Amino acid sequence: MKNSLTKYPATLTLIAAFALSLAVSHGQEAVTNKPAAALPGKGLAQHDFFYAGEAKTRDMYIVRGGKVVWSYNDTAGRGEISDAQLLSNGNVLFAHQFGVTLITPDKKVLWNYDAPPKCETHTAQMIGTNHVIFIQNGPSPKLFVANISSGQMEKEIPLSAGNTNSTHAQFRHARLTDAGTYLVAHMDMGKIVEYDENGQALWSVSVPRVWGATRLKNGNTLSGGGGLVREINPAGETVWEFTTDDMPDYKFNSIQLATHLPNGNTLINDWANQWNGPIDPATAPVQAIEVTPDKKIVWALRSWINPDLGPSTTIQLLDEPGAPEAVHFGSIK
Repeated sequence: MKNSLTKYPATLTLIAAFALSLAVSHGQEAVTNKPAAALPGKGLAQHDFFYAGEAKTRDMYIVRGGKVVWSYNDTAGRGEISDAQLLSNGNVLFAHQFGVTLITPDKKVLWNYDAPPKCETHTAQMIGTNHVIFIQNGPSPKLFVANISSGQMEKEIPLSAGNTNSTHAQFRHARLTDAGTYLVAHMDMGKIVEYDENGQALWSVSVPRVWGATRLKNGNTLSGGGGLVREINPAGETVWEFTTDDMPDYKFNSIQLATHLPNGNTLINDWANQWNGPIDPATAPVQAIEVTPDKKIVWALRSWINPDLGPSTTIQLLDEPGAPEAVHFGSIK
């Protein structure tokens, strides 16, 4: 039986107005969802970038000069893309919940790993041209290093998790550091841990609801998750912080990753949850912002139609030259 209120739009209007006035009376301000044309920056043309997000379909895009020049759209598979990386040769490595896959620009599969039952994969990174490091959530979570030429696992390192019966929430984003260590977001344990190539924990810091972490050139660690971004020094002290309260004029709900840019700014993604219901382009949040050290927003991306980029998880800027795969894990290069 349909809700009888749908028959009375005037009643719904009054209820909405009352709810808004009640929110204001309790100190809550209505969030302005600015149209794309009113946002700071140049929209899709602000940066060239590679884009992917956790969604019901597995979609990835390359945007250059304000236009989508490459796309990958998988509507038939399973899982969500939690991590993806565009390599210098044009190949794409991505973790899609139930596996990790390496494809060419023309979408030919070069290497694939399927997670076993009750396991998930939400992060992966290329090491050179021959190795992939990734984490497998599961009853016995592990860090793996795969040799894609031989098809063998060169390393299998057990990891701790807060709840081995809750696979999905254990780990998210992890990245290698310039020192060849591995910085891991233990989401269900609320901490970041740095491991060496033997699985020895070298450093850790408590970060509730942490989703991702990267090591900065200055030795600090940039974390995202739980509605805020933090820059944390080696002593575990927060030296810079950005929260959703710092952008009251924007609809910005779920911070996952943060990236420090060469110009000193920070790029922050905002994920939208399709499992809570369809996303209305007219009311959808911005998908990313670029913010200065003094918290001024210089770019906000909002593209839910023509093109619809979908929810945002990974945004890799392509303006700066370099090879993302030029990293190492201890002696593995």
